[in-house]
Amino acid sequence: MAQPRRPSASDDGSADGNSSQRILKKYPNRRLYDTRTSSYITLADVKKMVLEGQDFVVRDAKTGDELTRSILLQIILEEETGGVPMFSSQMLAQIIRFYGHAMQGMMGSYLEKNLQTFTDIQKNLAEQSKGLYDANMMNPEVWTQFLNGQAPGVQNLMGSYLEQSKNMFEKMQEQMAKQAETFFPGMPGFTNPKR
Repeated sequence: MAQPRRPSASDDGSADGNSSQRILKKYPNRRLYDTRTSSYITLADVKKMVLEGQDFVVRDAKTGDELTRSILLQIILEEETGGVPMFSSQMLAQIIRFYGHAMQGMMGSYLEKNLQTFTDIQKNLAEQSKGLYDANMMNPEVWTQFLNGQAPGVQNLMGSYLEQSKNMFEKMQEQMAKQAETFFPGMPGFTNPKR
């Protein structure tokens, strides 16, 4: 006869050497259970964990299947319907069109790399503006100097970001063309794009 499974060290991620990752369990009643705090949590709590940069994984309590992506998508859906949306209908339609398309895998990677580059730019701007948050340093003259200095800096960062994005997309095109040439040698229309 099978024994009921007792909570083990692996339930909170400590047995596998990854004690920093929280394990959240999703039950059939749609409730989420945090194994670290031994309590039920809401999507708002999970959103807070994301904002704080906490590492976590969501697993189905019964099957053990990973459900992290579906929970994150639920949070995005709530954010999109609850305020000022980040994605336009046109953008969402374009994303949907990539599902099942030969470029689906590359598009996901492309968007992820672009978002990381944008995040890096945001961090750079935050680093540059750190002195402005110091009450001793905050005065109208410093603020004016910062704003005057930021315009070229922001333009350079955004220009760099757009150039990186363009180069990444061109590399993807070249890779696709090479793959197409391999699969369809000599067929017109499958040549590397010219730079």
